[in-house]
Amino acid sequence: MSTTQNERLRELLEPLVSSQGLDLEEVEVASVGRKRVLRVVVDSDEGADLDAIADVSRALSAKLDETDAMGDGEYELEVGTPGAERPLTEHRHYVRATDRLVKFTLNDGAELVARILEVDDDGLDLEVPGVKGRKPTARRLDLADIAKARVQVEFNRKNKNDVSEEEA
Repeated sequence: MSTTQNERLRELLEPLVSSQGLDLEEVEVASVGRKRVLRVVVDSDEGADLDAIADVSRALSAKLDETDAMGDGEYELEVGTPGAERPLTEHRHYVRATDRLVKFTLNDGAELVARILEVDDDGLDLEVPGVKGRKPTARRLDLADIAKARVQVEFNRKNKNDVSEEEA
């Protein structure tokens, strides 16, 4: 059985990323013009700040320099985080998206936009926003029923502290 370059890179880099307290989310080698780019996406439950990204980037660069994992040609290393509208593909992604608005595509093709309230091993407890002044409703969604899920960006959502201060 042959392994792809991405799989070999993942096996090489994952222990190093884990030792930095981060999760290796994605490894991709892409050609951009005549140059190759190695994109590495990392994250953690607390998020990854710029210092953590810089530390892991230096560690990955040193490891890649001491191996021939990228071959002889030049390449550029890009290390970053998944971004605001990240797709949710692992259980830990759903946990990290608690209290966030998510667009779900279900296995039957239906779409649902809801806020994740709680996550357990089997599924999600959601709050579906009310439409036209109606109150939000609760819904349970099994993880097995989800085909795709992506966090949605909210520009004007008030956090709980803002609401409490206004009501006081």
